[in-house]
Amino acid sequence: MQIEKLRGKELDQLFKAVLTLKDLEECYLFFDDLATVNEIQSLAQRLEVARMLRDGKTYHKIETETGASTATISRVKRCLNYGNDAYLMVLDRLKDEDESKETEAE
Repeated sequence: MQIEKLRGKELDQLFKAVLTLKDLEECYLFFDDLATVNEIQSLAQRLEVARMLRDGKTYHKIETETGASTATISRVKRCLNYGNDAYLMVLDRLKDEDESKETEAE
């Protein structure tokens, strides 16, 4: 498992910092200070690629709609197939949250 190679005091601090963020606005502020626009967009792109792969979209459609390279799409697909299931966990939670908001709005 790759995650064991990452573990450490500094990464723990980063993840704990992210967990303290209270809303989208705080996330925007923190990530704007933490990373470049390209780094943030790259992370967001990977999550969107994962969503589209989960939904059965083709590489061509994903490439066209997200601008992601086939290498990025392949890497995300490998994580979906053989990773820690974290993409699916987060995507399912986001979907549940969106559905919950839609139900409240009705």
